[in-house]
Amino acid sequence: MARRGMTIEIQGAARLRGRLEDLPDEIVTALKRAVRESAEQVQADTRRDVAEDTGNLKRAVDIKYKDDGLTAMVGWHNPSEYYARFLEFGTRRRPATPALQPALEAERRRYRARLTEEVRRALR
Repeated sequence: MARRGMTIEIQGAARLRGRLEDLPDEIVTALKRAVRESAEQVQADTRRDVAEDTGNLKRAVDIKYKDDGLTAMVGWHNPSEYYARFLEFGTRRRPATPALQPALEAERRRYRARLTEEVRRALR
């Protein structure tokens, strides 16, 4: 079976990284805090909405950070949770019951406001 997934490439990431290095530490810290809060919200929403199995998927939703805390990856990272994708995307015999994708979409609408608020708070 082919793996379904999504890859996002950010154009101009190197230039953005250079600009982030020029920002004061307080702003970078505020950005990291906003990323962490958003990731934790996605994790909580996913745990709330994931289809009940043995409870493993609910417990296993995890956050991994990279880029020194400026990037967060929320989901099931352990190969033993491979079946999460069957719930998320469905199969021929089972309709999709997504939890992660709706959580990401909901947070996408809040993320910009969260970033703005954290930066404003740091500038005060």
